[in-house]
Amino acid sequence: MGMATANSGGSEGMELCIFDLRRGQQEGQELDKILFFFPADLPFSTQLSVIGLSEGLITFTRIFSPEAACELIEAERHSHVFYEAEPDIWMVMVVEKSKEAEAIWRIDALREVLKEIHSLFMMFYGPVREMLEKDPSGGLTRAHLYPFIMDYLSDFLVGKKTQLPSFRDCLKEFGTVQMLTVGREAAIEVQSLVRVLESGAGATHFYSLILFQDLLVSTTLSPDDTINLFAYAIQRLSPRALSSGASSWSYLRRGSTPSHVVVGPTFATVSVSDQFHHLPANSPSQDNSYHVKRPLQHNRWSKGKDGFLVTDIWGTETGSLIPSTPTIWLQQTGERMYLCAYQYKSLTLILLVPLSSILNGEQGVSLVKQQVLENASLKILKVEEKLSKGWGGENAYHVSGYRYLLIDDDRNVSRASPPAKVTTLAKESLLAMSKLREEVDLEKSRSKWDNADRDKDLEICIRVKNNAWVIARTTRGKELYMVLERANETLLYASDAFEKFSDRYCGGAFSLD
Repeated sequence: MGMATANSGGSEGMELCIFDLRRGQQEGQELDKILFFFPADLPFSTQLSVIGLSEGLITFTRIFSPEAACELIEAERHSHVFYEAEPDIWMVMVVEKSKEAEAIWRIDALREVLKEIHSLFMMFYGPVREMLEKDPSGGLTRAHLYPFIMDYLSDFLVGKKTQLPSFRDCLKEFGTVQMLTVGREAAIEVQSLVRVLESGAGATHFYSLILFQDLLVSTTLSPDDTINLFAYAIQRLSPRALSSGASSWSYLRRGSTPSHVVVGPTFATVSVSDQFHHLPANSPSQDNSYHVKRPLQHNRWSKGKDGFLVTDIWGTETGSLIPSTPTIWLQQTGERMYLCAYQYKSLTLILLVPLSSILNGEQGVSLVKQQVLENASLKILKVEEKLSKGWGGENAYHVSGYRYLLIDDDRNVSRASPPAKVTTLAKESLLAMSKLREEVDLEKSRSKWDNADRDKDLEICIRVKNNAWVIARTTRGKELYMVLERANETLLYASDAFEKFSDRYCGGAFSLD
């Protein structure tokens, strides 16, 4: 299949679509299955061609693997990345291969982008299938998906080009949270604050998530809900996001470096149209019959006088000019929650309050906020002070001589060398680490579908032409990736360096003893 290039302003390097296999099965109704397509200004015949090929591949691979249909198709000129977001609702990203070194990416990283789009959409609107059942025409779903995904993709936008995660992001892990390491005294203060929050509103049960800078400090949410809310918080709610007027996502999750660091391109770049700013005439969001909230819009949050963050994204309360409190859905319980975010200096406190516990709307929410301030203000001040004193800055987790990525799959937590330090690595080292991670991804996938021992240990060491070692070791649900440049050529040296890091910073979790 060739990518469409004869389109005005369309993407020459990426196509992204969402479709429902249960729809459009009758002749003449094929368009019904399309729920989202980017670029939206491509002819419908081209959109149907892309989706038809994807549907055929899914149907064919299900013959051999009913429980795990197509995940990836590598063609000569394109990679087709598949993700079944919900039963029979598929997301497919088609990316054009290029001879340019910058256009090299990990497939799992691209798939994580699809997963994150769906997870965030679910957090704000609920399952896609439920929305389709509410409005069988599909208009409601399309009207929500299009602006939401375009707002999401705008975080990848640089000028008129969008940048996909490339080999330069090999020391990052999508779909995880990054946690702040705190001392014993600070941990006690945080626990005390959480207890005050849980008991601060009488019978009302809160969930809470606490961040310092862009790092997670505490959560009472399920792992999946924590990941989703953490992702949104660092995109739109963190002090960095509010002060910069743009998402901090690009700094922490996409890998852009601080402004004083000058580097080359960070991502594989593909052209996109001005659709981010001027929606095409045939885009679903041009249908004004639906009132669509756009939670991923930039510059729509600000800090109120009382310290709580406010936004007009959710409109205003009926009969007043008071902005409505944002609401989200919890994935684990299916509850709809008010989202109340409070910020003091570098500390961001997010409270989730069940809608069912607030009987009189915004007035009740305002009362809850007042009770929180009365009961927890001193605790908040103390926690922020303790964390600030122990904070080592943006390079707090830098280890001299090492560039690393540590992943705890069981806890969905990752820690990595600071982005500014990773940019000092040679391109050869990053390319080698990206290929190594692809090998580990492949081995993990085989173990998963072969029902093999998923906890089996794996170690790979590669000597790169630029006198660097790239190393990966996985064991008991944990993964450690490391680049050692200007290193001794012996394998013993690399192994010893790895062991020293494991013993000192990982509690010996990756040691061979």
